[in-house]
Amino acid sequence: MHISIPIKKQLARIAAIEAEIDEIQKQLGEGEDAKEIVSRHIKLLHRYNETKDAAQILMGRLASHRQSTIRQIHEEYGLADDD
Repeated sequence: MHISIPIKKQLARIAAIEAEIDEIQKQLGEGEDAKEIVSRHIKLLHRYNETKDAAQILMGRLASHRQSTIRQIHEEYGLADDD
């Protein structure tokens, strides 16, 4: 069994999808390549993780110096457990 969708409805749907694509492209930036965006995002995530690791090492050393725990250092500086 075939369901027939009127041509006008199909064309309207296609126009809506193309408009949505155009809007998303504007948000990304004209001429932006998806691979470049992903690559830049991955580089930023690596930088974030390296910075977070360095901060954790420093907090560990601070805790050791104060003969405290890392959890206590987190609490002292108002950091959540997942920070």
